[in-house]
Amino acid sequence: MSWVLGKLVFLLLRPSNLLILLALLGLVLARRGRRTGLRLATVAIATIALVTLLPVGLWLTRPLETRFPQPRLPERVDGIVVLGGGTAPHLFVAHGRPDFDEAGDRYLAMIELARRFPEAKMLFTGGIGEIDGAPVAEADVVAALWARHGLPPERLLLDREARNTIENAKNALALARPRPGETWLLVTSAKHLPRSVGCFRAVGFETVPFPVDYRSGGSPSPLDDLRVSERLYELDEAIYEWYGLLYYRLLGHTRELFPGPRP
Repeated sequence: MSWVLGKLVFLLLRPSNLLILLALLGLVLARRGRRTGLRLATVAIATIALVTLLPVGLWLTRPLETRFPQPRLPERVDGIVVLGGGTAPHLFVAHGRPDFDEAGDRYLAMIELARRFPEAKMLFTGGIGEIDGAPVAEADVVAALWARHGLPPERLLLDREARNTIENAKNALALARPRPGETWLLVTSAKHLPRSVGCFRAVGFETVPFPVDYRSGGSPSPLDDLRVSERLYELDEAIYEWYGLLYYRLLGHTRELFPGPRP
């Protein structure tokens, strides 16, 4: 149940939730005449203003996304693993067509790579990773996408059980059964690659990291997007990955705190 515990802990540590709760708590204490309450509210509100005016979340995302550069692909690829995330199972069930959120770039890459390397095995790993559940597994959404593009179903290996990244790695290894000397690509969001690569290495599955779905790049301007919700979301997403790296290292799911390219 470590995957449930990890998600529950982050619900409490999520910066947007934590800052708003601290601001409200400070205001309540201030109304009761406690000076510490006013200080607490001031610090929390000032922090929200700071991360709204400055792209702090993107600054924290940048080191994650640049950890693994775009690879120079060989002429032959034996297999491609695509990690779950970015699907919208509820919308798929409601409307009968595969839907994706802002992390859907990995599925564009999946179709592109499948056609570029027609002899490569394709493996998607993604079940139901939300605590409150979902109507179908992510793999079901991806199977529908695969069929819509007219690709042969027998070519696609599906893992409908994995709920988090370490289960992605374990289940992918069991399904792929990679042989020594084979080249397998690992496709996921760029910010998620350090933790993903760490998990795959820990279970003995060596892959070529293939980052997609970038969020940061160039020099973000403070005026790019001054929406409080957007900036807090960027901060939440960045902190979640840094938290995930620490949490997975403490649990022994990875052998390095910040996995990087092989020397």
